[in-house]
Amino acid sequence: MKNVKLANRYAKSLFDFALEKQELETVYKDSKTVLEILQQNRELYTVLESPVIPHSKKSKIFLALFKDTLHPITLAFLRLLLLKKREPSLALILTEFEAYYYKFHNIKKVDLISARPMTEANLNKLKVILEQRTSSKIEIYPVVKPEVIGGFMVKIDDVIFDHTVLKDVVKLKREFSVNVYQTGF
Repeated sequence: MKNVKLANRYAKSLFDFALEKQELETVYKDSKTVLEILQQNRELYTVLESPVIPHSKKSKIFLALFKDTLHPITLAFLRLLLLKKREPSLALILTEFEAYYYKFHNIKKVDLISARPMTEANLNKLKVILEQRTSSKIEIYPVVKPEVIGGFMVKIDDVIFDHTVLKDVVKLKREFSVNVYQTGF
């Protein structure tokens, strides 16, 4: 089971330390790199989570992979996680670190779900509108889901703007399922 409190504490510590040392951008890029590698390489992720593999082997694997590519702060942080046997929470910690980074820079992630890929011009228009409305920088992550039939859905933080045909069809189905007419007349 993942411990969100633990991940939050480690992420906050890494964020504060990187900010103090004025290496926040470098550590953020490193964290994105490590997260991408973990997401792309399922075997490495499995090795990290395995309680059977000794920590010394995990440490050697990490040193071999990241020794020449990561900043010393990021590398020292990874070593600390390995030393404290917190490597199963690495992905969650780095995700929490990204959340701190986004909050610090006033960046909001936006999931855009549509039936077909949106044009670059439409994405840019939507980005400008959302940036004006939220007073934040916006990063749009488009997702194509043909089952929405048409329209689009925008998810920002905990708010969902659903302007899909699927939502309208479900709404109509619900309205027609209720019989408002009385029989017998």
